[in-house]
Amino acid sequence: MKFLIIILLMLQSSVFASSSKDSFNKKFIEVAKIGNPTVVSIISETVRENDLFHGFGKIPKEFEDMFPRYKEKGRSLGSGVIIDKNEGYIITNNHVVQNAESIKIVLYDDREFDAEIIGTHENTDLAVLKIEADNLSQANLGNSDLLEVGEWVIAIGSPFGINLNHTVTAGIVSATGRSDVMSPQNFENFIQHDAAINPGNSGGALFNLDGDLIGINNAIATDGWSRTNAGVGFAIPMNQASRIMEDLINLGDVTGGWLGISFQEITKNLAEALDLDDTKGVMVTQVIADSPAEKSDLKSKDVITKIDDEKINGTSDLRNVIFYKYPGTEVILTIIRDGKKIVKSITLESRPTDEELYGNYLNQNSDFDKIGLKVEFSDDDKVRVKEVKGDSSAEIEDIKENDIITQIDDTVIESLENYYEAINALESGDIALIGVTTINKSSFFSQTYSRYIAIKVD
Repeated sequence: MKFLIIILLMLQSSVFASSSKDSFNKKFIEVAKIGNPTVVSIISETVRENDLFHGFGKIPKEFEDMFPRYKEKGRSLGSGVIIDKNEGYIITNNHVVQNAESIKIVLYDDREFDAEIIGTHENTDLAVLKIEADNLSQANLGNSDLLEVGEWVIAIGSPFGINLNHTVTAGIVSATGRSDVMSPQNFENFIQHDAAINPGNSGGALFNLDGDLIGINNAIATDGWSRTNAGVGFAIPMNQASRIMEDLINLGDVTGGWLGISFQEITKNLAEALDLDDTKGVMVTQVIADSPAEKSDLKSKDVITKIDDEKINGTSDLRNVIFYKYPGTEVILTIIRDGKKIVKSITLESRPTDEELYGNYLNQNSDFDKIGLKVEFSDDDKVRVKEVKGDSSAEIEDIKENDIITQIDDTVIESLENYYEAINALESGDIALIGVTTINKSSFFSQTYSRYIAIKVD
């Protein structure tokens, strides 16, 4: 009898487990049914110029005529999500369609359409496309702010090729608020998840188990040797994507809020010097003239710990919070100044152009800057020397074209904004400490070395 009871209990447990498993499976099946028709494959045709010297470094100027340039066609595959079935709007990543001469959309039902670009935004890596088509399905936009770590998510996209389009994978949310993944110049607040995504998934959908679109897949992290999934994927939260999407559709461009300060992370030494309890927050290093910050009397060495009700733990938090608010928005800043907490109300403005902020420095025909250089922001997110003034201190100290400027005095150079703010702070006769990295390339190897140079300001 005892043996019989045990058997019955086991059977009963098996029945309940089977029922529970079916219910769990149905969630994923329903999301796949709802999501698949809203996801598209994107085929981008690109044309780029190359030369016979391609792959062996930069052609010396005196030999340019010996290596004629030729056009080379390329094709790339990505994914996108239909967000307006009536207008035919599709959201995807900017890098999926960047430099594309033509774009083809392949739907879930195998129909194909040519697409036009409505707008792109490089620093959030988002783009909106449009097709003229009937009988489309659109995704239901979810609230990504409600996502929790450990929550199940489902990715749909076209990894590796059009023959694998509408691949459905599942995983959990590993973390939220990830930044400095792609570039410190981007506005990043990624959802990290472990649903398998690979090249071709870029721009595709990330759904929750209610079938709501809560993210746009964007990138993967690997060991540096492989381009395939290692369980670390990143998606742009839908709340942020929606903000950019609306601007691109309505304005063709993106407008973000601007405070008008330079700022840096709080190190342990800074926290001690400023008598702070911890390293949370960001320190103001410079207030730009005639900016909202100056009008509201923000000062250098102020520490911003909160904007409205959002805690500011580091520089990425501040950049994202300010950028995703519209110009004209009033924000409340909580600040620590000289050990005392201060609350300030500031009305954000539109960020001026670089030309307006830094005068003629960014004009290609401008004079050399105070240390005898012309620089540019390169494709690899570095501030590189474009030209060196003859007989300048920079030339005497052997700074060369294509060198990378990494630091000016205490300012780490990560953008043109960093560079020109540091340059503008220098005065004639000052001795500036310049961090320089040189990369020497040849057919067989590349050699990198870094150094600091003391340069007298002209």
